[in-house]
Amino acid sequence: MLHTLINSPFKSNLILLKSIINAKDDFIALQDGVLISLKNNYFFKDFFFKKKYVLLNDLQARGISSSIISESFFPIDYEYFVYLTEIHSQQVIW
Repeated sequence: MLHTLINSPFKSNLILLKSIINAKDDFIALQDGVLISLKNNYFFKDFFFKKKYVLLNDLQARGISSSIISESFFPIDYEYFVYLTEIHSQQVIW
């Protein structure tokens, strides 16, 4: 399953997200959700996903440098985002 966070972590039900994730799931942060990818982020503590991604264009649009992104997140472009949506038949938007 692909979990897509588009809202700020301050406006999202991360407790519910944490309760339904599977270690085989992928996660991508985009739009205001990119805030969750910042280093030492309290909101993402103890979340276990197969891979965690963040949309590079949305980081740039918010003036966030990739140097302050957690090493556990992989910055991706729109093409790879489309690829992720194609390989995951089930998706949840947060």
